[in-house]
Amino acid sequence: MSKLTPYIQVFTSRRIAAVTLLGFASGLPLALTSGTLQAWMAVESVDIRTIGIFALVGLPYTVKFLWSPFMDRFVPKLGKHLGRRKGWILITQIALMLGIAAMAFNSPKQAPILIAAFALMVAFSSASQDIVIDAYRTDVLREKERGSGAAVFVMGYRIAMLVSGALALIMSDHIGWRNTYLIMAGIMGIGVISTLLGPEPEQKIIPPKDLQEAIWGPLKDYFSRRGALMLLLLIILYKLGDAYAGTLTTAFLIKGVGFTPTDVGTINKGLGLISLLVGAMFGGAMMARLGLFRSLLFFGVLQAVSNLSFMVLAWLGKSYGMLIFAVAFENLSGGMGTAAFVALLMTICNQRYSATQYALLSSLASLGRIFIAPSSGFIVTSLGWAQFFFITALAALPGLWLLWRMRDALLDLKH
Repeated sequence: MSKLTPYIQVFTSRRIAAVTLLGFASGLPLALTSGTLQAWMAVESVDIRTIGIFALVGLPYTVKFLWSPFMDRFVPKLGKHLGRRKGWILITQIALMLGIAAMAFNSPKQAPILIAAFALMVAFSSASQDIVIDAYRTDVLREKERGSGAAVFVMGYRIAMLVSGALALIMSDHIGWRNTYLIMAGIMGIGVISTLLGPEPEQKIIPPKDLQEAIWGPLKDYFSRRGALMLLLLIILYKLGDAYAGTLTTAFLIKGVGFTPTDVGTINKGLGLISLLVGAMFGGAMMARLGLFRSLLFFGVLQAVSNLSFMVLAWLGKSYGMLIFAVAFENLSGGMGTAAFVALLMTICNQRYSATQYALLSSLASLGRIFIAPSSGFIVTSLGWAQFFFITALAALPGLWLLWRMRDALLDLKH
């Protein structure tokens, strides 16, 4: 028991608690402009190609590094009372509540352009919130807390996705999409509370002296490292297969296999919660033993194989047993892989430039998904669902190959 005590004590930290709640705030908006919106469009019989194109709404997550130096350099008026990071977080959270509420008063069938505009606003505000939350997490956590911090952040993030995914889908069957989105806007208040109560970093971090330093300082610092370009490519490719499959998973379960929104909400999202919690926490614990490289490799292989379980579901048809297995496997491996990946990004960042560097790296992580996602609907239309999920598994192989090639450099990283 004494050997476990230091590890358990890490999870009792106020910093860890704040990171967990901010993970929830970070994860809540994403499903409302992706999976849940996808389900809303599927229920209203929007064309599958249009649903695929709507993945471009996620573009702000890819290019958020463009305005991250601005948020790193300047301190909002709220920052005088809350601190630089928390001041920006609160501003983005207010914008999110307004944007989600605006989506509630429109329809993807009747007003697709308005829905796209408000969804883009939510995605922009969410990406901006992520910029500062990621920087805050990197700044506030001690080095020994990074593994567990990554795990609890993923846990909070995925619980929020359950709320805005599973709970939203189930609620939509009973109270309609408008009321569902209005309630989701209200739940963002949890993020506001966590922002107001979160601690400040223990060490005073001096922001860049001007915007020029905020832009070029992080780049100069990063590219001075050995293997910087290869590491960027690894970041782009590592989660590609997992993310590609996720672009149409909800639509597949509803339109491709014939499950109801309640089935998807209860099993795909509900069971997914348990699997993700276990995966994130177990992944965080295993990282202490395996180290960063071996964790990334093992969890990455599991992510690729898990996509094939949905291919089997497409072959079998509406099988609840196979659905349960596929959902549990995919979420377990996804939670483990994401925990290791977040720890990798935190390890790479220089604390002085954490906002811009983390924004750049996490934007690059979504680059492949954003540009490959619009092809998903066309592949399904041309080849079918089973072939689509097989292709998503193949999409994971280049990242795993590059990870193996870079094993020496990754083993040298502190973790």
